Amino acid sequence: MSDPTSLPNFPPPPQEHPLTGRVLDALQDLQMSPNLDKAGDVSFEVQNQKLFVKVIEGEQFDIMRVFGQWQIASSVPDEMLTRLNGCNDVTLGVNLVKAGIASGNLVLAVEQIIARAEQPKPKIQIATGLLLQALQLWHRNVVAKSQAEQGLEPELPEGAPEGTEVGPWLSVGPQGRSGGGQGAPGGGGVGEDTPDASGEGSPRDDA
Repeated sequence: MSDPTSLPNFPPPPQEHPLTGRVLDALQDLQMSPNLDKAGDVSFEVQNQKLFVKVIEGEQFDIMRVFGQWQIASSVPDEMLTRLNGCNDVTLGVNLVKAGIASGNLVLAVEQIIARAEQPKPKIQIATGLLLQALQLWHRNVVAKSQAEQGLEPELPEGAPEGTEVGPWLSVGPQGRSGGGQGAPGGGGVGEDTPDASGEGSPRDDA
């Protein structure tokens, strides 16, 4: 029998519950198997891809950074300018997502402001969906546009409309090459030892 004089063990209100704890709760609800590391970052899995959450605490609000990094497969062109142009396409063409190359890895991140009383679950779902779409976009743009620049026939996604063409890099614009259409090139993931990511739908590769 419990001690009747003890205080009830109610969870703290959201404004007193640290964001890291709320992130863990949200990921548990989403059945994404979260784990907290020694640095305080949370790792989780979605569609066979490992992602992370870093919490940056502020005085009035917190920032939740959802990110992932992938070793770039050998099938991707190794020219750094091509890879960075692919990152530029993601950063300019996908809302919220930032892309970069670090130590030979593709890094994608979404940063969102979280109020002290806000539950992060909806924004985690948005961030993970955008990251998986951006992963596909980067890979297919780099491969298909590199093929087009070499005068080869680029691989287009299955079911693409007849006459679909690979557009220019967003950093170059339509004046950068003749006949650049607004089609979406072929898809795929970049991890060498992980399955291809497959989000619901795909972002456009034009501005």
